[in-house]
Amino acid sequence: MFTSPQVNVYARDVARSVEFYRAFGFEETFRTPREGDPIHVELQLDGFTLGVAAVSSAIADHGLDLDPDRPGRGMEVAIWTDDVDGVVEQLAAAGAPVLSEPHDWLDSLRVAWVADPDGNPVELVQRRP
Repeated sequence: MFTSPQVNVYARDVARSVEFYRAFGFEETFRTPREGDPIHVELQLDGFTLGVAAVSSAIADHGLDLDPDRPGRGMEVAIWTDDVDGVVEQLAAAGAPVLSEPHDWLDSLRVAWVADPDGNPVELVQRRP
């Protein structure tokens, strides 16, 4: 089962990008870490969720090969599921390149990335109990 798709944009300066999107009326709904320089912020506007993620965190925390100057690497689609490991296994068996194997992140998430047919990253996210 898949739910709650969102788009994540990668930013060199998350706080600066968040302020940019706030000018359109987006409101912050999530931030990590809560204090200091954020590495991921989620904003909502009219039912749409936009994530702003630090390029440095995507590389260091998840091993993604990101270069925001290269096409297909400045944004991604994030899709929530109840079985990240199983979905990644199915997608890989069907030929989708795995960009980052399933792994735990923060205190409550399981995440992984695969590539779509054009090489764009697709993040799979699951809440852990």
